[in-house]
Amino acid sequence: MGLAIASYNELADSFEDRHPREILEYAIREYSSRVSISFSGSGSVALIDMASKIFGKGSLEDAPFRVFTLDTGRLHSETYQFIDAVRERYGIPIEVYFPQPQAVENLVREKGLFSFYRDGHQECCAIRKVEPLGRALSSLDAWITGQRRDQSPWTRSRIPVVQIDPTHSTPERELVKFNPLANWTSDQIWTYIHDNDVPFNELHEKGFISIGCEPCTRPVAPGQHERAGRWWWEEEGKKECGLHGGNLKE
Repeated sequence: MGLAIASYNELADSFEDRHPREILEYAIREYSSRVSISFSGSGSVALIDMASKIFGKGSLEDAPFRVFTLDTGRLHSETYQFIDAVRERYGIPIEVYFPQPQAVENLVREKGLFSFYRDGHQECCAIRKVEPLGRALSSLDAWITGQRRDQSPWTRSRIPVVQIDPTHSTPERELVKFNPLANWTSDQIWTYIHDNDVPFNELHEKGFISIGCEPCTRPVAPGQHERAGRWWWEEEGKKECGLHGGNLKE
């Protein structure tokens, strides 16, 4: 399975103005069990809800696709509760990927628990997020993210709705990446969540918008951009953890 680069660009163009549900349905029908929704926040849970209505009639226990999430070991307790709430609501087995214990032990032994405040977040994220993501993607031909263009004017403003993954593809293995929510705004996401009674992380009610690891996430002030609460001690244009590293190259 695989199309030429031009074909994926054409596919992205054809889906540019389509509802996320249509893009999601295409991705799942095309790739079935070889595609997975990357679940982390409000956008991706909206996609899970859409998928449940397309394929599971409310329950995804026997759905023809997968859902995975990354547990860095440093998430908020509210995030863990959120993961369980989604699992129970949709009846889907969420595949949880953890960092390699030895790599975490080595980092903490050499640099302590908060080296990212001094050295930047990339090293810690590489161990706790990027390497586990590589394992999650290793058995897939495609994955589905909740990325939106309005999440970051610096790194996400040009993401297409369909692309060959610029970060995780190799010359030997082409990985397709679907971003069905690329054109949606935060307001559209939250309208969908409220209209469809979709579970969400309780931290959103405490001023958090974009939620990551507990030491690297804080509430945002009124008028601040949603990514302002992530890695707030670093430059705005570098706020990607490596999961979508290709955005920085863009």
